[in-house]
Order: sequence, then structure tokens, then C-alpha cells
Amino acid sequence: MNTQRALYSPTQTIWHTSRAPIPYPDAVARMEAHVAAMAQGRATERVWLLEHPALYTAGTSANETDLISPDRFPVFKTGRGGQYTYHGPGQRVGYFMLDLKTRGRDVRAYVRELEALVMDTLGTFGVESGRREGRVGVWVNTTDAQNNLKEAKIAALGVRIRKWVSFHGISINVNPDLDHFSGIVPCGISEHGVTSLHDLGINISMAELDAALKTSFIKRFGPVKTD
Repeated sequence: MNTQRALYSPTQTIWHTSRAPIPYPDAVARMEAHVAAMAQGRATERVWLLEHPALYTAGTSANETDLISPDRFPVFKTGRGGQYTYHGPGQRVGYFMLDLKTRGRDVRAYVRELEALVMDTLGTFGVESGRREGRVGVWVNTTDAQNNLKEAKIAALGVRIRKWVSFHGISINVNPDLDHFSGIVPCGISEHGVTSLHDLGINISMAELDAALKTSFIKRFGPVKTD
């Protein structure tokens, strides 16, 4: 495991977890307000863990032909990078509102650290995961019903930067309904599937995932204070 602290900051990041599902527009409005306050020096860094009701989001690179079932769930256009993504119960969403002015002003390095954060977290549960050339997100090797080797996406990333403050972030599939991904071409990639921790036989709770995520965040990004 790479424990390099390339984006380490001495700032203590507020760590908040919402227990009830948060509607997507509400979450975006709250992020926007917090990012604006950070840019003005009125708020500190914040990580927000939550779940959403079932929905699809369209990133800035979304292709409308990738929305296969437009009437299945609500569809929201969003300012994050990337294409179509599913969010829903059983999926841990992490929104990272971090001050990149104190973390090197390097967006590419920041995205790679988020990917590494997810890989570290999954590794806590014995899941070997990694990046794939030309594909954003975190991937695992698995097998299909015929025992053929295949690759599947277990976590997605989509970030936005405003005045060197980051927002949006990651989603990790703990135990979502994987059929819900069939209404889109996830992240524009049709030749590979989607999986989850439970689908891989790792039957952990959301709380266990959260604890591992916090530990990995502290190693890579610095100290936190639970809100």
C-alpha cells in the first residue's frame, strides 16, 4: 500500500456522516454553499458521507445516448466531470470539500489520491483493486457465470474544482441493486460490468466501510474531526 502523503495538509478536516438518504439537489446546494464559504475563508474543509435515493446523474461529458432508461429514475445534470452515474441505497457516496491551495494545486494528483484512497479502503477487506488505463474509477478482476475472467467497476469518481476548492468526489458500491445500473451506460463504458463488495462476497456493513475509509483518509490527507 502506498502511504505517500503527497496531498497531506495539517488542516483538520470535518468528517460528517448522514444517516438518512439525502435528495441529490439538496446535497448539491449544501456543497455549493460550503465551497463558497471555504473560498471566502469562512469555512474549513469537510468530508460528507451519505447515500442518495435511486437516481442518475449526468456529468459534463455525458452523452445522451448513454441514458438507456430516461424514465426509470430522476436524472440530474451536474457540474462534476465524467458521464452518467447511478447513485442509490447501498452505495456510499463521499463528497470531499478540500482546499487544494494547501494541497499542491495539482488536480491530477488529487484525483489519483482519491483513487488511491478507495483502493486502500477496499484493501482493508482483502479486495485487490486498481486503475485501468483510459478509464476513470477503481476496478476489480472477477469472473462471470462461466468462470471467465472479467473486469468490473466497483467505485466511481467525479470531481469539480472551484477557486481551488474541490467538491463532489467518490461512490463505492457496498450493496446497491446492481440492476439499477442497467438504465445507463455507466461512465460511458459498455464493455465492462459493475460490481459491489457484497457481490464479491465481502458482506460488510456501511459502518465498517466508513471506518476503513476514515482511516485511509487520515493516512493520505491528514487529521479529521468528527462532526
